[in-house]
Amino acid sequence: MGSKPHAVCIPYPAQGHINPMMMLAKLLHFKGFHISFVNTHYNHNRLLRSRGPSSLDGLPDFRFYSIPDGLPPSEAEATQSLPALCESIPKHSLEPFCELVGKLLNGAYVEKEVPPVTCIVSDGCMSFTLEAAQRFGLPEVLFWTPSACGILAYTHYRDLVEKGYIPLKAETIATHWVDSGWLHVYSVFDFYDISDITNGYLETRLDWIRGMNKDIRLRDFPSLIRTTDINDTLLNYLMTESQALARGSAVVINTFDALEQDSVKPLIDINPQTYTIGPLHLMQQHVHDNRLNRIGSNLWKEDTSCILWLDAKDPGSVVYVNFGSITIMTKEQLIEFGWGLANSKKDFLWITRPDIVGGDEAMMPSEFIDETKGRGMVTSWCPQEQVMKHPSIGVFLTHCGWNSTIESISNGIPLICWPFFAEQQTNCRYSCVEWGIGIEIDTNVKREDVEAQVREMMDGKKGKMMKTKASDWKKKAEEAVVVGGSSYINFDKLITDVLLRN
Repeated sequence: MGSKPHAVCIPYPAQGHINPMMMLAKLLHFKGFHISFVNTHYNHNRLLRSRGPSSLDGLPDFRFYSIPDGLPPSEAEATQSLPALCESIPKHSLEPFCELVGKLLNGAYVEKEVPPVTCIVSDGCMSFTLEAAQRFGLPEVLFWTPSACGILAYTHYRDLVEKGYIPLKAETIATHWVDSGWLHVYSVFDFYDISDITNGYLETRLDWIRGMNKDIRLRDFPSLIRTTDINDTLLNYLMTESQALARGSAVVINTFDALEQDSVKPLIDINPQTYTIGPLHLMQQHVHDNRLNRIGSNLWKEDTSCILWLDAKDPGSVVYVNFGSITIMTKEQLIEFGWGLANSKKDFLWITRPDIVGGDEAMMPSEFIDETKGRGMVTSWCPQEQVMKHPSIGVFLTHCGWNSTIESISNGIPLICWPFFAEQQTNCRYSCVEWGIGIEIDTNVKREDVEAQVREMMDGKKGKMMKTKASDWKKKAEEAVVVGGSSYINFDKLITDVLLRN
C-alpha cells in the first residue's frame, strides 16, 4: 500500500469546476492512484444533501475531505458569490489545506491505510495551492477547466490593461444596455459596479494576439474585462491565476488537439508541460470500475425522470435548454425564452435552477404550462451527460460554459449560444465562427428571435450544415480519446513524465 501514488485533488468551489475534476480524479484512480478529493465545507455539505448521507463515504482508496473557504456558513442551495470566494479563498484556505496535506503525508489517517501524498492536482484557479506544493516538495498539476481559447484570452488580461484597453471608460457606457435589464442581473450577482457594454467599443479588434483569429474582438474576450474599475476583484484574480500557469509542474486542459491546436501552442510556450486530455467525459470509457459509478459530484439533486421523457421522443426532435450553474437572468428574459420555445412548436427539455432568476423563484405563467403541455418538460437539474447522449436531442440552447460546449461537440449537437459570464463569450465566438457549430442569440433576448433560431437550427438549411459540422467534430473528439489517440497518449505522458517521476 505504501508504494501506491497518492493525488490530492482540489477543485475551485463551483459546479462547473468540480465535475471535470471528479472525472480527472476517476481516471487517475483507475490508473492506480489513491485519491483524496478536497471540497470546501459548503460544497461538501451540499453534496451530502443532494446525493445522500453516505455519498461521500467514498472507497478505501478514494476519500473525501473538506476545508473552509472563509465565508460565513450558509445552507443555501446556490452558487456562492464568486468575487467573495476569490477574495476569501487565498486568504483563508491555504493553512487548512497545508494542515490536511501534512496529515495525509504524516500518516494521521493510518486507520484508513492512506499512503503518503505524492502529488497535488489543483484547479488552475486555486493557485494558492502551489505554495503548499512547494512547502511539502510535491509536484503540482494545474488543471484549467475552461477551453484553451478561454485560457489563452486570460493570459492576455495584463496586456489589455497595460495597452490601455481596460478598464473601460465610464463615459462610453451605452444607456440602451442598462435598459435591457442586464444592469439588474449584474447588481444581483455582484459582479460589476456598472453595466459595461459600450457604444461600439467592445467591437475593437485585437489582431496582435498569437493563436487567435485576427478578427477577434474585445467583446469575444472573457467578460471580466467589462469593468470600469482597475481594482475589480475578478479581473485581478484571473490576471493573477493565469500568470501562475508557468509555475505548475504541468498544466492540464479538458480539450483535444484537433479542436484547439492553435490556442494550445502559445500555452505550451508558457509551460512546456501542457497536456490536452479531453474530452474528459469521453475518456471515462477507459475506467472499468463499477464502484466509481456511485461517486457523483452534482450539487443539485438530479431529476432522472427526464430520461424516460426523452425516450418517448423522436430522434433529433428535442431542444435541450440549460444555462448552467452560474447564469442569472431577469424574469423578463426567462419569459422571453419560455415563449420563444413555446411558439417554436418544438419539444423541449428546459433546466431552470431554482436560483436562475436573481433573488426570485423561476416561474412561468400558467398559460405557458397549458400551451406546452406534452411537448415541454421543465425541471431543476438533470444528469446532463445522459441527456446529451440521448438520440432525441437535436439542438442545445446554452450559456456556452466549457463543460456544456465540449459535451455538445462530443455528441455532435449544434448550439444556440447565449453567453453570460467569464470565457463563455470566447467559447461562443469559437463555436459560431471558428468551429461552425453555433449561432448566437442577442443579450437582450426576444421571443421572436428564440422561435426563429430554434426553427432554423431544427429544420433550416443553416441548421443542417451545422449538424454536419458538429458530427465531424464528434468523430474527431472520439478519435482523440481512443487508445493511441492524442488525448489518450497525453494522459499517459502526464502520469509517467510528471506524476510518477521521482
